[in-house]
Amino acid sequence: MSDSSLFKRTIHKHDIPSRWLPKSSRSIRVYLPPGFQPWMSYPVVYCQDGEEFFNFGRIATHAQRLILEEDWEPFIVVGVDVNVKLRTSEYTPDGERYLSYTRFFAEELIPWIESHYPVRDVPEQRLLAGDSLGGAVSVSLALAYPELFSRILSLSGAFYDVYMEQLRSAPSLERLSIWMIVGLQENEFATDRGTFDFVELNRQAEQTLREKGAQVLYTEKDGEHKWGFWQKELPEALAPFLGPEPRAFR
Repeated sequence: MSDSSLFKRTIHKHDIPSRWLPKSSRSIRVYLPPGFQPWMSYPVVYCQDGEEFFNFGRIATHAQRLILEEDWEPFIVVGVDVNVKLRTSEYTPDGERYLSYTRFFAEELIPWIESHYPVRDVPEQRLLAGDSLGGAVSVSLALAYPELFSRILSLSGAFYDVYMEQLRSAPSLERLSIWMIVGLQENEFATDRGTFDFVELNRQAEQTLREKGAQVLYTEKDGEHKWGFWQKELPEALAPFLGPEPRAFR
């Protein structure tokens, strides 16, 4: 294998066909790790807000460094793009496009990726990642499709009442492992649904998840509701799932 192959960072872009989404396709981007080999199998991270995870979260840059410099097992990252104007409609359970989006994600995107890339096809090797509404819809997906998802990374999840109703009505969540963070300066954040205390939203979600038996790693620290905060936290967020010495959930 040449040195250029070993250190190369590769990102592919695709339009995934869909019978569920109104426009019949969705753009995604796929990061392949250095030294990628199609006959191997890899853990996979699925990111809501895919364009922002790649451009503002710099997840491909983080992944490249962690694999090459910190001896992490190579993994693949899939970013699923979203139209910002339609984001709330797709990500919130009472949104008009929520069912279409979640069905696309679970029933079309996952099979497409698994038929085109050598990703591992068990819940313990799939990680759902999202910021704000993306973190909350990742939990929704794990509730709706327990056979597919059991690991979640939530950056300042927007756990509105409609998500909390889903959590409270769920059966045992002992199968779930979730890493959560929220910034202490997110206590009065304006959204298209009003102004919320995201610290309190996340505390309530953490408590309910624990009551349901989920394994949770929860952190509060200084930070605002923006990528300048989340981007710095991504390596620590990924570590319990993909790092060489994962922290124990509790």
